Amino acid sequence: MRTIAIVGAGPGLGLSLAKKFGKNGFRVAAIARNPQKLEIIESELRKLNIEVQSFVADVTDLAALQQAIQAVKTAFGSIDVLEFSPYAGWDKFTHVVETTPQSVSEQLNSYLLPAVLSVNEVLPDMINNGSGAILFTTGLSAMFPLPMAGNVGIVMSGIRNYATNLHNELKEKGVFIGHLSIGTMIQAGTPGDPDLIAETWYNLYDKKDHFEEIFPQDFDPTKIPN
Repeated sequence: MRTIAIVGAGPGLGLSLAKKFGKNGFRVAAIARNPQKLEIIESELRKLNIEVQSFVADVTDLAALQQAIQAVKTAFGSIDVLEFSPYAGWDKFTHVVETTPQSVSEQLNSYLLPAVLSVNEVLPDMINNGSGAILFTTGLSAMFPLPMAGNVGIVMSGIRNYATNLHNELKEKGVFIGHLSIGTMIQAGTPGDPDLIAETWYNLYDKKDHFEEIFPQDFDPTKIPN
């Protein structure tokens, strides 16, 4: 059975991804810093008879994150899909004219550096096996400059650059790299319903015929507010 490890798993998008992949034959390893939220994920997945195990780690603690990913491999034998989507929250965003080295450093530590470490932990096995997938979930600032997300945009666009490089380097080696940029609030019962996003993500992973998408697909970048 295949295993998906979700880094930054929560009861919103993380749970929806876990359900979608779990219903398609995956075991789920949920990695996050909040044990209570992980308990919710475990409870919901077990109701659906999806095999799940949670691992507590704050992604800003690279040593703890490394230990958690190694624990996943010990528990499940391998990681076939790594999905990376931690979210620090709007309160961490700074406008571009108010962006400081500290505000950028916070985003580096909470997103970019953990992403690179996570890739380092799973990529060698994927290359050796000639199979696997790494999925990066970002916000819209990865694709388009957003003044209100000045510090985040620096890091998100860097993640996209990193993911694009990985995709170009690994597409002939059996390892799929995907990127989904979300341009809406994630909330159940809205156009940004996490179940819809999970469906989009799984389809992108399953087809593997292109690198990235924007969600929603009809997003109009000319309507982005300044």
